[in-house]
Amino acid sequence: MKQRLYLDHAATTPLRPEARAAMEDGFAIWANPSSPHAEGRRAKAALEDARARCKAALGWEGELIFTSGASEAATLALRHAKAGARLVSAVEHDCILGAAKEAERLPVGVDGALDLEILGEAVQRERPLVAVQHVNSETGNRQDLEAIVRVVDDADGLLLADCAQSAGKVTLPPCDMAIISAHKFGGTVGIGALLLTDFSIIEPVGGHERGYRRGTENLPGALGMAAALEADAPYLGKDVLAARERLATTVREAGGVWWADRLSDPTPFVNALALPSMSATAQVMRFDMAGFAVSQGSACSSGTMKTSHVMEAMGADRDVADRTIRVSLGWNTTPGDIDAFAEVWRSFA
Repeated sequence: MKQRLYLDHAATTPLRPEARAAMEDGFAIWANPSSPHAEGRRAKAALEDARARCKAALGWEGELIFTSGASEAATLALRHAKAGARLVSAVEHDCILGAAKEAERLPVGVDGALDLEILGEAVQRERPLVAVQHVNSETGNRQDLEAIVRVVDDADGLLLADCAQSAGKVTLPPCDMAIISAHKFGGTVGIGALLLTDFSIIEPVGGHERGYRRGTENLPGALGMAAALEADAPYLGKDVLAARERLATTVREAGGVWWADRLSDPTPFVNALALPSMSATAQVMRFDMAGFAVSQGSACSSGTMKTSHVMEAMGADRDVADRTIRVSLGWNTTPGDIDAFAEVWRSFA
């Protein structure tokens, strides 16, 4: 059987060896970290060590609540933050939109950047909570959170940054709260965190994590997440970045659309591209048959057969949007993986 090549790391990325080893150690510490006996205290000490290591690796000086992933972290923040109106950008991930269904949608431009002028008008209310994705999960575009946080701070609001696609890859942006998900950077599924500058900005919900989250803590997952964040290697090497540029050239020369050319601040982790003619659904199927795992946008909505809400918010042409697929790179992607994909892509064009 021909070896398959995985280029869907924005959906989930393989477990790093360091994370796997750390989790195996964690499975040996099987007691409940909330139990008062010696076994529980040992597990609690390991959990607090993992918490401190995650914060240090992320450069975060505030608090960290372990969660089951990004979706739970988003729900905790959006439903329990001590703030008024909820405002979310129109290109947010489904977990944000689902957790704040009544939130006001903030528009973006054709380049995917949040409209700061409209944001400045929207935040003129009692302590708003603004949720913005740091790196978009469909296009890879990075929002200017440094500028956004200034607007939010001037209105005495709170900024929630969805860093699921950026944590462990780039420096965390300035914000009041941040969402991270371990399986996006080499940890395991089922573990993530909500970072806060201070516990005072959120209402406790009872249970574990100092009363701010219900459910027994996932100690092996927390240890694996810490180890993945501490991995001593860049998420993407220079040779991989060079191969990505070769892919971009291939797409442009073949008459396709390389979405990074249209974005305000594209990042290399998530890449949107469109063939000159062929639906995204057909492309995903044909690439799968050719041995490549790619996707049609976010994994949470890629099976809906509807035009991406991200593309719609950017005012993209419907035909181009429906021909766009996502190729996302990870810590174990090789230049050969990308070059092989480019060759097959060219043959489809």
